[in-house]
Amino acid sequence: MPVLAWILAACLAGGLISVLLASVVAFRVQARLVPVLVSYAVGALLGAVFLDIVPHLFEETKDPGATASLILAGLLGFFVLEKLLLWRHHHGGGEEGEGLPGHAHGHDHGHDAGRSGWMIIVGDSFHNFTDGVIIAGAFLADARLGVVTAAAIVAHEIPQEVGDFLVLLNSGFSKARALALNAASSLAAVAGALLGYFTLSAAQEWVPRILAIAAAGMLYVAVADLIPGLQRRTRLAETVAQVAFIGLGILTLWGVHVALGHRH
Repeated sequence: MPVLAWILAACLAGGLISVLLASVVAFRVQARLVPVLVSYAVGALLGAVFLDIVPHLFEETKDPGATASLILAGLLGFFVLEKLLLWRHHHGGGEEGEGLPGHAHGHDHGHDAGRSGWMIIVGDSFHNFTDGVIIAGAFLADARLGVVTAAAIVAHEIPQEVGDFLVLLNSGFSKARALALNAASSLAAVAGALLGYFTLSAAQEWVPRILAIAAAGMLYVAVADLIPGLQRRTRLAETVAQVAFIGLGILTLWGVHVALGHRH
């Protein structure tokens, strides 16, 4: 199958899976499962970064120092973007809620004529567009790397979409409209993937830079956004569950890494 077809399939499937699973969790059992999903997402993101993307970058680069510097610059860049409210879904300032990435989950937004909800949709579309560019860059570098990167992004999107869903409902949207808008915003990943594919195909030398920035972004989300939410839950049973599901996330991505590695 052509690379572009793989990229589009990964974006469409990832968006569909994350939105549907998030809606099921948000409708039924979000309070119990969100911390589990966040812990799993942390493991998946760390597994993708340290088992696939970073090793691939250092195997392919002729200048490891420059690659490491770009990852470092990416981490700082995402910090600045988050401060400017351009990265992920900061929509109200202040402390974030427990265990949900980029959302003031648990705060009462109230029915605000949909303002919070529309801000979430705009932020989510920007985020998904960026994810599409990252997935395109990963597939252009290596098909196996693309699958692993897409899997990690989907794992992160599920708890994030739960947060989106809850904010939309709290902002006055109906369940059906919230689901439809979340699904529509996921299509921004396809637009990002198309732009990334045609831009990076014409400029292959940019692919490693995109991957380095992708690694920085995924690492930043895991360490600076998701883990602090988990740290607020200090009971022993919760800590054990968090460690177990972080490990499961890493193990899952390692399994994908090994399975796909045997096929290449």
